[in-house]
Parts: sequence; C-alpha cells; structure tokens
Amino acid sequence: MKHFVVKTLINAAAIWVAAWIVNGITLSGGDWQQKTLTVIAVALIFGVVNWLIKPLVKFFSFPLFILSLGLITFVINALMLWLTSFASDRLKLDFHVQGFLPALLGSLIISLVAWGLHLAVGDED
Repeated sequence: MKHFVVKTLINAAAIWVAAWIVNGITLSGGDWQQKTLTVIAVALIFGVVNWLIKPLVKFFSFPLFILSLGLITFVINALMLWLTSFASDRLKLDFHVQGFLPALLGSLIISLVAWGLHLAVGDED
C-alpha cells in the first residue's frame, strides 16, 4: 500500500511539473489546495489508465515496437496522457491536454521527473 501511495504522489508531482512547463497542458482551478486535490485525482486516473489500457496497447502494437526500435513507446505514453485528459474532462476535473504535441512533450517530462523522483525516494520492492 505504501508503494502505491508513493508512486501516486510521484506521478502527481510529475504531472504538476508537466502542466507548469508545457503550454498545452492546463491545470486550472482555484487555490493551490484545489489544484493539489485535482492533480492527485489525475495521478490516480493516470495510474489506472497505465495499469489497464497500456499493456493492451503495447501487446497489439508489438510489431511497431520492433520496427521503430522501441520509439513507439513515446507515442503510446503520449496517448495514455491524452486518454487521462479525456477521462479527467469526463469527471469534471480541471486538467486538460490540448493536442498530441503537448501530450508528447508532457509524457516525456512526466517520465523524466517520475524517474528522477523514484531514484531520489527509492523503492522497497
């Protein structure tokens, strides 16, 4: 359980950094407390999307992994962020990704920030 909470908080911080840096990713709302709750909810949605849908997409796009030498991973990560934005809009959360290019840049930033935070925090698993 502790691992799940730490991973969710790391993803929330990474999503917040991506929303801060990339112009096409918006995290709107009122004060910082509402934004914090919103980004934690978005991180939960992001985790569910990556847990349920990403393995299926990777399985069915396996030939593209071979042809692109794994570079299709960047596109899949961007699509997962875009899908998270769609789900967040449906749940009336103040998080939105406006197009594929911001999703691609945001997914790169989220991956780098999450990787760095995982290195800093460490994993017990």
